[in-house]
Parts: sequence; structure tokens; C-alpha cells
Amino acid sequence: MPLTAADRFAITDLINLHGHLIDSGDFERLFAVFTEDVTYDVTALGGGVLEGLAGAHEAALALGEANPVAHHVTNVVLGETADGVVRALSKGFGVLTDGSIGSVTYEDTIERGQEGWRITHRTVRPRSTPLQP
Repeated sequence: MPLTAADRFAITDLINLHGHLIDSGDFERLFAVFTEDVTYDVTALGGGVLEGLAGAHEAALALGEANPVAHHVTNVVLGETADGVVRALSKGFGVLTDGSIGSVTYEDTIERGQEGWRITHRTVRPRSTPLQP
């Protein structure tokens, strides 16, 4: 069954909510974005593969003052697979405490569960070279 407009809005809101929770330090509410057993791959940023909500929470706390002060997401593109899993591709940029800005691409796998749509896998890839995949 194709994604409905309501599904698309819910998934886009889900992706957008991530930055608000992270930027406010509201790590206890990450369950509203990710599944309990999420795989969060920040290998390309030097952080390895974080397993579960606890792993993502611990990594954010460990970064401390090195966390960006603002996460922004844009250019969300959704694609549904035959089994109802959604693949989302989006662009993100973060503002650091010194005012510098970094750009990333988010590659998300999203599934509908009892609580609604949640991200089950996220890969974050830094963007620093133009015209590259």
C-alpha cells in the first residue's frame, strides 16, 4: 500500500523532531523518534555504530560541549519498499559553538510500529566535497 499524505507528514515530522530533542538535551524523549534497538551509524564522523537508544544517549552526553548548538534538516525524500519499510534521505546541517557549520546526509530506515513511525536505522554521512554522492 502506498504512503498516504498523513504518513508522509508523520514521517517528515519524525525526522524534524530529532533536532529539537537533541538541541534541547531532551534525550529521554528519543523514543519518540527512534526504536529502542535503533542502529545509529556515525562511523563517517568518527563515532562508530551506536546501538540502541542508550548508545545514542551516551554518545551525546560524551560529546558534551562539542555537540552542535543547532541541528537543521531539509530536503526530505521518502521512498517505500515493497514490505512497507520507508527509506528516507535528507540533508542536515549543524551549527557549532564557534559558529562554524557542517553539512551531512541522513539515510534513514523507518518502520511503522505500535507507537507509529520510528527510525530503526540511521546513517550519517558528512558532506565536505561538492558534486559527490
